[in-house]
Amino acid sequence: MPAPYVQLPLSRRSFLLAATGTGAALALTAAPARADGRKRPFGRYGSPAARRTPKTLYVDPGGQGDFTSVQAAVTAATGSGWTLVLAPGTYRETVAVDRTRTETTWIGASENPRDVVIVYDNAAGTPKPGGGTYGTSGSATTTVQADGFTARDITFANDWLRADHPEITGTQAVAIKVQGDRSAFLRCRFLGHQDTLYADSMALGTFARQYFAHCYAEGDVDFVFGRATAVYEHCRFHTLDRDVDFTPKGMVFAPSTAGANPYGYLAVKCRITSGAEDGAYKLARPWVPSSDTTARPALVVRDTWMGPGIDAAEPYTNMSSGFPWQDQRFAEYRNTGPGARILVPENRPQLTDEQAQLHTRETYLGDWRPYARRR
Repeated sequence: MPAPYVQLPLSRRSFLLAATGTGAALALTAAPARADGRKRPFGRYGSPAARRTPKTLYVDPGGQGDFTSVQAAVTAATGSGWTLVLAPGTYRETVAVDRTRTETTWIGASENPRDVVIVYDNAAGTPKPGGGTYGTSGSATTTVQADGFTARDITFANDWLRADHPEITGTQAVAIKVQGDRSAFLRCRFLGHQDTLYADSMALGTFARQYFAHCYAEGDVDFVFGRATAVYEHCRFHTLDRDVDFTPKGMVFAPSTAGANPYGYLAVKCRITSGAEDGAYKLARPWVPSSDTTARPALVVRDTWMGPGIDAAEPYTNMSSGFPWQDQRFAEYRNTGPGARILVPENRPQLTDEQAQLHTRETYLGDWRPYARRR
């Protein structure tokens, strides 16, 4: 997606620490960290000497697991039904889960997502070793194509910074790209700037269902985007401050829902906060990619609190004048907070009570019920 923006300098280390600070108000602390340093890096989830199941693998950068990198464990876990337990640490690597590795679960052993961080720093315009550039999809730190993927208590990040690379204009830098059906993320964090969380599908005619519960996502430009059928429940979306002299400084959502798909993005019982000044951000803009000009982006935000960072008078904007947001499927219902005020009714389409009954996690996810799982 477009936008070569300028950002104040921020070191990679301070980026991750700052992100930790912005997430402090979240309900992400879960249980106290029980992965006891080097003594018990896998907490209550066993160890290579006391394996929970034959298909459980342990990853620890300190060397007490089966592998020291996540990708090495993924490569070893061929087929279906594997569980990876990740010890606390920073895993600086790119990770890809191809479509053959179905029904995989990743668990952050400490049960605190701040402790387990998978991070890298490619951008769309980053040169590839063999020539060319990575592009938006190729910039992803983590890519998940397999169906039935679940992650708990993990941070997915891309700490590429515009200020470090003024020569690069392709500034999209994806933390995670998710394409599989039945992909669930519970108490996870997604950190980046532009295009942080790419909730997508494998193909235009594939309606991949994804569920994000009690998660935290931050960024600036279109930082939650793609064509998946995705439900965000009890999540927090945080817009970052930016050193630019124009508004909007960015947008939270940029769905690219296929025209044939009745359901796109649903945010329910969420919070939208901001590190920028009041009214500096749009709630959303529609993404109609050149590869699918028949897309009709769909977004419903309901029962959600919006802080003053969202432009209440004009919460939506266009990505392309040829595909105005008014022609897409954007709607709201029972939202609260200063950013949710209905100042110009025609700029904030509202669902009726009857219409709202069609926009629930149950209707979006169908026979898949990840919200009913027990730990």
